[in-house]
Amino acid sequence: MLSQIIDTTVNWADNWGLIGLAVVSASEAMFQPAPPDLLVIPMALNSNGSISEIIAIVLVATIFSVLGSLGGYAIGMYAGRPFLEKFVKSDTISRLDNIFLKYGTMGVFIAAISPIPYKAFAWAAGSGKMNLNLFIFAGLLGRGIRFGLEGFLLGFYGDEFSDLMYNHFFWLAGGILATIFFIPLNGWWNSLIQNNTDDL
Repeated sequence: MLSQIIDTTVNWADNWGLIGLAVVSASEAMFQPAPPDLLVIPMALNSNGSISEIIAIVLVATIFSVLGSLGGYAIGMYAGRPFLEKFVKSDTISRLDNIFLKYGTMGVFIAAISPIPYKAFAWAAGSGKMNLNLFIFAGLLGRGIRFGLEGFLLGFYGDEFSDLMYNHFFWLAGGILATIFFIPLNGWWNSLIQNNTDDL
């Protein structure tokens, strides 16, 4: 069901170029599950290294994602904690609580740059009435870095990345690096729940 919604959303948006990207970016930060990355990545690969095209892709994804997150913030602010608890898993809420508690505004930056659902952070920020200016700033910075890395790396070096897919050494080195990064990240991620358990 979820994958069907994502596929339908992305297929629709793919026909509308930057307008489709803007709609998906804004709505994903409010309520729908399809991440803008599913459009940013192929659009960057098809940009043929055009700087103006890549900048447009990154700016649209970033700006409309943050604009959409303001809608998510409003949902959280007016619907409150019960809304968050109804639509977000309890483990995720525990992690969100601990990220806000430990990192404050940096928590929004972490959500904006990471695979953590951005809309869940927006809802939680609105529910906790986080400072709106800081919320916007952290979102612009985090989303800008995330989409900027995708856009510029794949826009300029997409062919090289495609060639690496057939290189066995690349997969071996990538697997080793992923393991090195995964172990501490996984420990940190699990500790966000552990902290709540310790407080009980």
